[in-house]
Amino acid sequence: MIEQILPVTVKVFDTFTDPSDAVLFPGEAALVRGTAAGRRAEFTTARDCARRAMRRAGVAPVPILSGPCGEPLWPPGVVGSITHCAGYRAAAVSVEPGAVGIDAEPDLPLPPGVLEAVSVPREREMLLGLAARHPRTSWDRLLFSAKEAVYKAWFPLAGRWLDFQDAVIGLDAERGTFRAELLVPGPRWMGRPLTGFNGRWRTGEGLIVTAVAAPAAPPPVPPAHPPEGDPS
Repeated sequence: MIEQILPVTVKVFDTFTDPSDAVLFPGEAALVRGTAAGRRAEFTTARDCARRAMRRAGVAPVPILSGPCGEPLWPPGVVGSITHCAGYRAAAVSVEPGAVGIDAEPDLPLPPGVLEAVSVPREREMLLGLAARHPRTSWDRLLFSAKEAVYKAWFPLAGRWLDFQDAVIGLDAERGTFRAELLVPGPRWMGRPLTGFNGRWRTGEGLIVTAVAAPAAPPPVPPAHPPEGDPS
């Protein structure tokens, strides 16, 4: 499902079930030892998705441990992101330099009080307009998901926390895209300060999925062809 909003350079594996043959490396198993069975199942499946996505990218399976903030620790030369929610697990990886962030959420309204904690006034004004025009989508949950995807792309680049209110999201209902404007100084990225991210989203199967895939460099501009007969 989520591969539909990512470029072909990003390899994805997702599933709506927890397969019985998914296993963890010992170091990964230690991360969820003593946790509830449901938590272990989603963690195991998500790591399995990550290894299957890595295989599609030509990367051999390795343990994917967690950093001090819970971020997945990818092998050298790999960037990626993992997400899981009720009934869905996915991973996306790339061997091209850049940043990847994905998130999946149930297409349901946020619990009371959460929107105020994760948004700024202009975002809430935007959501009112979107809900009036497209009432079937849980726009508040979509906003939350987009911010989660942005954070997952941001953290490997910046190495520090990004609060929900440190980025303002603009959602495009017609194109299925969003733009995140950073309200805090970002790291240098492609030779200049990072000021935001572009992303995509879609809904279906009772889910909202969002994704950010930022290349390390803009695509090359093809050379102009000289007029026929021009010796240059």
